Order: sequence, then C-alpha cells, then structure tokens
Amino acid sequence: MQNLPGHVAIIMDGNSRWAADRGFSKNEGHKEGVKKARMAVEFARENKIKHLTLFAFSTENWGRQKKEVKGLLKIFFQAITDQTPDLIENKVKLNFIGDIPRFDKVLINKIKKSQLSTSKYDPELNLHVAVSYGGKWDLVQALVKINSDFFSKKIKKNEINEELISNYLVTKDIPDPDLIIRTGNEQRLSNFFLWQAAYSELFFSKKLWPDFDDKDFSQALKEFLNRKRKFGIETGN
Repeated sequence: MQNLPGHVAIIMDGNSRWAADRGFSKNEGHKEGVKKARMAVEFARENKIKHLTLFAFSTENWGRQKKEVKGLLKIFFQAITDQTPDLIENKVKLNFIGDIPRFDKVLINKIKKSQLSTSKYDPELNLHVAVSYGGKWDLVQALVKINSDFFSKKIKKNEINEELISNYLVTKDIPDPDLIIRTGNEQRLSNFFLWQAAYSELFFSKKLWPDFDDKDFSQALKEFLNRKRKFGIETGN
C-alpha cells in the first residue's frame, strides 16, 4: 500500500466482553488481548508503519475492581518479559507513555529495562504502549510543568503556543497519529490522545479486540487511503 499512515494508534477495547461471551474470566480476555497486540505489532512492522501506539491501560482503569487491576498488571508484566526478546530480534523499539511512577517499583524497573534493551538499534518500528495514560492527565501534567517553568522564568507568556504545549506532553517525541483504530463497537476516544487526535482519521470496528485480525487491520488502512485529509483547509474538491 502507498501513502500508509506513519503513526497508527489503537484503542484495544472489548477484552472483558469477549471473555464474558465465552464464560471466561476477565483476565482470560486480557490474555487474548495481549496475543492480538502481538499480531498488531507484527502487522505494523511488516507494512512498514513507523509508529504504533497501543492503548493498554487507562487512568480510568485504576478504578476497576482490585482483583482485575492486579491481574491486568500481572499480565502486563509477563507480556513485557515474554515479548521483549522478540522485539529485540525484530528491531522494534519499545516506549511506554503515561503516569509510570504510579506503578510499583518492580514493574517500573521492568519497564525501564525493556525500554533500554530495545533502544540499541535503528528501529524498524517504534512501539508506544500507553499505560496509566489519559488524555486529560497528559494535559494536566503538561500545564503543571508549563506553570512551573513560567514562574521560574524559563518561558515567557508570549512563548506559550500550540507547539510549546505539545512539547510538554508525554508524546513530545512522537508524531501525532494519522489513524486511530478503536475496536469493541464503540465510537468514542475514551480520554485517549485528546490533544494529539485533533486531525487523526478515526476507524471504528464492531469486532471485540481479541477477534480483530490482520484482515481487519488491512481494511482500516484501505479506508484511510480512500479518505482525503484536509486538516481544516478547504481544497475546493
């Protein structure tokens, strides 16, 4: 495919519903979700997409039942352990974005070690995993830092613009997503990339995330290629 998006972000929704439909525990659904995340990484790499962001754990997810949260974090820890060697072999650079200090020290160290071990080569794919992330949280933490730098006179009032705000977000080194895919038959962003999604194309799939496959990913890319992106500029067509 020509003119593919440089950055695809995926809201991986539907793990719990997939599990409930089959009489499984929620954590079994999350385990299946991890398998499909691996599929998405392989597909993105094979199709030469430079950036892929997976929305894995939101700030709101902390409000779920403690048992489910504990299970989610255990699965997350194991996924990093199991998949980092494959990421290294396939030259995928791993990056985590979100309120990382909220995790326990063991998981934080695992995250740091995995990021470091996948940063020693020119990547074929940049994989960004959004964990303990929320769009509102991202804007708040950026504004807190801007406020601090303003009062310490590191920045001036007339320097505060869209570019400066973007540089204070946790995604400052990541291009805004060209395409955002959401599974689970829901049509909303759910507090994901609220600033960054200003001109992203949106693709909504009725499939629950564990049922989403490479054909569905390919269909999303084909629909993206058929859209004309104007970025607020009238082209006359």
